[in-house]
Amino acid sequence: MVTRWVSRLFDDRYAWLRLTLLALSGVGYLLMRADVAEPYATIDWVFAAVALSLVPLHARWPLAGALASSLVVGLAVCFGEAAPVVPEVGATWAVLELALRAPIRRVGIGVAALATAHLLDHLPSDLLTWLYDVAITVGVPTLIGINIRSSHQLARQAEQRVAVEAHAARTGERAAIARELHDLVAHHVASMVLRVGVARHVLHDADPRVTEVFDDLHSSGTAALADLRRLVAVLRNPAMVADGSAYVPIEPGALPAALASTVDRAVRSGLTVDATIDPAVAGLDTVRGLAVLRLTQEGLTNVAKHAGPAARARLRVRMVDEAVHWEITDDGGGVRGTHAEPGHGLTGMRERVEVLGGTLTAGPDGTGWRLRTVLPAGVRQ
Repeated sequence: MVTRWVSRLFDDRYAWLRLTLLALSGVGYLLMRADVAEPYATIDWVFAAVALSLVPLHARWPLAGALASSLVVGLAVCFGEAAPVVPEVGATWAVLELALRAPIRRVGIGVAALATAHLLDHLPSDLLTWLYDVAITVGVPTLIGINIRSSHQLARQAEQRVAVEAHAARTGERAAIARELHDLVAHHVASMVLRVGVARHVLHDADPRVTEVFDDLHSSGTAALADLRRLVAVLRNPAMVADGSAYVPIEPGALPAALASTVDRAVRSGLTVDATIDPAVAGLDTVRGLAVLRLTQEGLTNVAKHAGPAARARLRVRMVDEAVHWEITDDGGGVRGTHAEPGHGLTGMRERVEVLGGTLTAGPDGTGWRLRTVLPAGVRQ
């Protein structure tokens, strides 16, 4: 806990906070000096003020701040009359900030400059004291800064490794799903489409209603197979998602026609659908447009599944202040009632809506059922 707190304290994001506290401590020291035996002369106040004014440099330009602080220490040692406490503390902290963020070569330059400044205070013969002074005021902050920086680098590398491993795991999962879709689902769909096509040609003298059903099955299966192939391509190439070219089954602006086609397909299956589609949905971004299309397809499928082909459904898609108001209701078809249990389709619809910042409302509505959501304004593609 203590180590984590110290590591966060010396994060680059809190550099200004650290330096503000440093400046305030320097001002407090100058205001509350109790050592009147060694009073500050004007030149000492000047050096202290200059040292405090250099504090902002440590955050923006750490090497320049360290060199300037070392120069002030050297001048204060040579020309000052009192011990240059404020300049020395400022220079020590400057070396620490330098070690936290600068390359080793620049750190070495700053350390050499401050060590030279301290050497001026111990010439000509007090070299042992100088070594001790340098070890405490230069060596310790340098080691602390390098150690903290190394810890931050190790933490970032660990995060990168976790991210790379997670990405590799997701890529593997996507590849496995792609194989399953290709080997199982797509294979069976292709087989069904082929058999329906054969039946269309073999039963050339069949009832026109049967032929119409075969034609609808063949076109639906062909479209589903094309969608599956595109989805497999996306799963096998994640870059298609990362660069914004992810699979979108409709072109921008074609949403009204796609919704009308979905309603027409539901009507051909036996449902009675009263659809009101705002033409303004043609200006939707592709993400919300795809969501509206999928919600409509799944919603009408649920009506047929739970209320039966004799049900009456009502679809409303409106644009209000750039938000999409979507709703499907049905009369229950005399069989649905209020006991219908939500399945995986409803769960998928809710997840799709929540990703876009909306909330899906589903529940009984008289003798039937109602699905409703509002998709808030999104970023245009």
